[in-house]
Amino acid sequence: MDVKAKRWQDGPLRWAWGTGIALLLTATLAQAQGLSWEQGLRSDAPDRYTVVRGDTLWHISGRFLRHPWQWPEVWQVNPQIRNPHLIYPGDVVYLYDCNGRPCLGLERGQGQVRLSPEVRRIPVREAIEPIPLDTVRHFLRDHRVIDDPESLDELAYVVAGNDRRIISGAGDRIYARGELENGQRYGIYRVGERYSDAATGETLGLELISIGRARAGRSEDGIALMEVLSASQEVRNEDIVLPLEERELISEFEPRAPESDVDGTILAVPGGVRFIGRLQVVALDRGRQDGLETGHVLQVEQQGERVVDPRTGESLRLPGTDAGLVMVFRPYERMSYGLVMQATRSLEVGDRLHNPRRGVGVAQR
Repeated sequence: MDVKAKRWQDGPLRWAWGTGIALLLTATLAQAQGLSWEQGLRSDAPDRYTVVRGDTLWHISGRFLRHPWQWPEVWQVNPQIRNPHLIYPGDVVYLYDCNGRPCLGLERGQGQVRLSPEVRRIPVREAIEPIPLDTVRHFLRDHRVIDDPESLDELAYVVAGNDRRIISGAGDRIYARGELENGQRYGIYRVGERYSDAATGETLGLELISIGRARAGRSEDGIALMEVLSASQEVRNEDIVLPLEERELISEFEPRAPESDVDGTILAVPGGVRFIGRLQVVALDRGRQDGLETGHVLQVEQQGERVVDPRTGESLRLPGTDAGLVMVFRPYERMSYGLVMQATRSLEVGDRLHNPRRGVGVAQR
């Protein structure tokens, strides 16, 4: 055990991070699967950090752990905390020895919680976020992906705007063809990118971009009059009309490695960008059928360069380089959306994805 680890073991040194993740890990889990002092902690980790507004779990844990996504492996439930699911600005997480492994406990910030005789209730909205939710909010609430593009022919769609308008907005009336129920609210979507497997050409999913919402009125001969209630873009002819999904915003993530081996690639970046940086959303060519779930973390590997052997003149491919981490936040059946959490260089469409390696850290950028 090095000097810093020994100093941590001798007396509880306290540091903090924020999380909105609902996960209770027991001491047994921490001891059975936890990281060693040498594996888990950065050599330059500060002794103490107090959570401030705007912090996220990933950002703060990266100050202390060599692999930020492995934070659950050193988390220890503190029985004094009535609700360890939520962490607030001012809270402190402290590090202590747990049978030879580092464990974490939580200490509530002064003036926020009194353990006795009663706990002050703090609104959930004040808890800090596990990741920057504003970056992925649109994909979690409004974006949709359909597995079978051929099914588009069976969906209702806009055929005209009122007064022969080509585009319409909030407050306007439009006409849609299809089976629509009078008085019901519907989502309006525009066909986006078709995601295909680079090797086989198989369609993995068709992106539907949310445009707005509308309410169906009376219909005649299969054509319904609709009122546009809201619109983020102009509503156009051929936009798709679908029943609304009552989808709550997911605000809790459990970062972890996939249980099974994953070997995939970055398919695309919504919006058509090719070079990718930290906190950008990317489309992945693996989904639920490949074992991916919300919170799964994948390593990004960039293909090695081609060089010429100076002695033989032979063309060689250098080994690949680990260049970043992506966390899945919205898995579909055959593809997923992920958020780039770390990147040591600009990532690219086509970069390989695989299970994260424990032995090699990725520097944050």
